[in-house]
Amino acid sequence: MAVTEATGNTKRKQTKTITLGSGHIYYKEYSGTLPDTATICTEANRLGYISGGAHLEYSNEVYTATDDLGIVKKTKITTETVTLGTGLATWNGDSLAVLLATGRTEIKANRRITKIGGLDNDNGKSYVICFHHPDKKDGDLWVTIVGKNTNGLTLDFAKDAESVVEALFTAEPSDDEGTLVVIEEEIQTTGT
Repeated sequence: MAVTEATGNTKRKQTKTITLGSGHIYYKEYSGTLPDTATICTEANRLGYISGGAHLEYSNEVYTATDDLGIVKKTKITTETVTLGTGLATWNGDSLAVLLATGRTEIKANRRITKIGGLDNDNGKSYVICFHHPDKKDGDLWVTIVGKNTNGLTLDFAKDAESVVEALFTAEPSDDEGTLVVIEEEIQTTGT
């Protein structure tokens, strides 16, 4: 692994890291300030255990202006979209209430009762979602967004497969700069 050490405003460069494997997904209700990953990524904030990995997607739309003869051209990004998706192999009513804005749970005796639906029950909440990819060799990676699940819910109950809840969180700006996703890389400096 090649690592270039930071000097002044120069950033570290790591050029031989292969990101391999899945990770963990955590959440915390968004309060207007993005907490650090150590605050988010705790067992108490685990959304569930992942099945099928996770995926981050950034897409944009552009507008291109040009003159009639094609001599001058200018392109500008007009919209951006970031989504973070994963499958949850472990879930319960509490995690469904995070995924569904109209979901709510209560405990009665020895049962968790989850109710879903009713537009008046929309909680309006946004969540900090953090995917943590552990890597002992090359360093951990964290992907953090603020957003809501926009995937709805499908539960399949099959005799030969686990019931996986597919979540797709669509990012909202998390600061005054309009940041949609924060990707943090742990850079191993041993062996430089």
